[in-house]
Amino acid sequence: MADADAPVIVVSQFTLYADVRKGRRPSWNGAAPGPVAEPLVDAVVQALRARGLTVGTGVFGAMMDVELVNDGPMTILVEA
Repeated sequence: MADADAPVIVVSQFTLYADVRKGRRPSWNGAAPGPVAEPLVDAVVQALRARGLTVGTGVFGAMMDVELVNDGPMTILVEA
């Protein structure tokens, strides 16, 4: 990242830890609760900044509207 001289954005996204092994509704029980997760996200941000990177963040736990253009392949395998 530093070689590219590009900024980084850190977004906490607990929904990436969804467990779909039991039915159609995902469970996020395995994701760390906010009081545990927020300091971890902050530590990642600080470590990146300590390396001289420009880091953008949002508000932890806030509702976000995200627009994305996918520029590359991505496969998510969900086994029931």
